[in-house]
Amino acid sequence: MSNLHVLSAGAAQSLIEALQHEFAAGDGISIRASFHPVGATMEKLLVGEPCDVVVLSMTLLDDLARGGDVRPESISPLGRVHTAIAVRDGDALPDVSTEAALRRLLLASDAIYLPDVERSTAGAHCVATLRRMGIERETAPKFKPCANGVGAMRELAQSDAAHPIGWTQVTEIAFTPGVALVGPLPGSCELVTPYGVAVATRAQQPELAARFAALLAAPGSGELRRRCGFET
Repeated sequence: MSNLHVLSAGAAQSLIEALQHEFAAGDGISIRASFHPVGATMEKLLVGEPCDVVVLSMTLLDDLARGGDVRPESISPLGRVHTAIAVRDGDALPDVSTEAALRRLLLASDAIYLPDVERSTAGAHCVATLRRMGIERETAPKFKPCANGVGAMRELAQSDAAHPIGWTQVTEIAFTPGVALVGPLPGSCELVTPYGVAVATRAQQPELAARFAALLAAPGSGELRRRCGFET
């Protein structure tokens, strides 16, 4: 059996999980995918964790290509991902259409579920946004940080807080049972991140890696990527 190792930002978890069984079926391939915040994913690649395929923001993939860690010609875009607000299923959908409305929601909530505030795209952006709004001191004690956005949304779904909300990327909200997407952050707070896929330079299965990367980025997978939350 051939093992294909995938290191991925959490934003692409639903996409990879939807396609990995289709790819592996009947070919004796075992896909071993792990999902982390972008910073942790890059760290794992750079310290030598087994990796054939890597999914990260396009900016980081370009950095890795310049450093010789991914094959430049293998980089393919997957789409753009919005950072957004979520609530538990059944909770009222709040207004997040303006910065003022988002600010009121953040101050009124009693728990904010989000990914790692230092190594994840959405978590770091949350801290920066609250600091810019001048409400970091009031809101930081409400943080419920998790290793990644999917974990944060699972915790939100099980929360017993009175008024919890989630802050992470749309792709991590879309396929998590028990939570509902409220909407993307308003224009003044917006964060849209382009993601891509590449083959690692030290891939042990370069041909399989190229095939799987091509499947993730293929036009035929475009509708699935859109359902997962990627703008293609």
